[in-house]
Amino acid sequence: MGRQRKKKGRPISGWLVLDKPYDFGSTEAVSKIRWLFKAQKAGHAGTLDPLASGMLPIALGEATKTVPYIMDGRKVYQFAVTWGEERTTDDLEGDVIQQSDARPEVDAIESILPEFIGEISQVPPQFSAIKINGERAYDVARAGDKLEIPAREVEIFRLEIIEAEDPNITRFEVECGKGTYVRSLARDFGRKLGCYGYVSELRRSSVLPFDESELVPLSDLVALEQIEDDDERLEKLDQYLIDTKEALADLAHIPVSSDQASRIRNGNPVIITGANAPINEDEAFATDKGKLLAIGEISFGEFKPKRVFSV
Repeated sequence: MGRQRKKKGRPISGWLVLDKPYDFGSTEAVSKIRWLFKAQKAGHAGTLDPLASGMLPIALGEATKTVPYIMDGRKVYQFAVTWGEERTTDDLEGDVIQQSDARPEVDAIESILPEFIGEISQVPPQFSAIKINGERAYDVARAGDKLEIPAREVEIFRLEIIEAEDPNITRFEVECGKGTYVRSLARDFGRKLGCYGYVSELRRSSVLPFDESELVPLSDLVALEQIEDDDERLEKLDQYLIDTKEALADLAHIPVSSDQASRIRNGNPVIITGANAPINEDEAFATDKGKLLAIGEISFGEFKPKRVFSV
């Protein structure tokens, strides 16, 4: 039996709430952060298009196991819709396919917003990462073909105008659930108002449970490359990391004893005691001395680990 290959990089874990700059891809951002932190592995929770800026939560190490919990979190975007054109990509990058000289009045825009709040049916853009019959929509679109993308249900919790001084551009803020395409909102606004529209600016300011105050500009991290001493540089970088368990803020929290922690590490269930101990939870997380130990379920007062962490 061959020897197991040693993983490259540090076994560091945690979340970095990156303020992704404009014209910088999400995959490119993850690669840069992994290199800066010399991390063994990294991943992001929710792609941001290169033309979008703002919050891109990046998971390092064991935090990658908690990515689905961030993906499901509510998101807040600020975006600008430029009126008078519809484009193939529903943003600045695409070719113009429809034009109109009409410009919507603010009252008209406000009158349609209630139709886009709550659970709505939305067709993703032709240029999107949606998979249809095993193919990415953007691959088909780039080949010059049109794909029939089925509508899907998404949830909009809040949608409002934040600036409407220029008749050609209106700025909005939206709070939405998983899978919502802001570009589709702009396209559908324009069609509803009879003037066409596309997203000309897009920024994500929040992905729950993280908020805007936790954003770290990429430039602040890159500036630390000037520190020649590796240990000093990495120590300063590590100060930007958020504990892995913060991604699980919406789950029930179960602190356990050292003996219970040993059982959980071996994949065994433990009895949860205490006056306020939950009896049944579909998902919960256990900690040992404040450190994330496992995610699991609680059934009849027993915590059953499903995913154990080494952090």
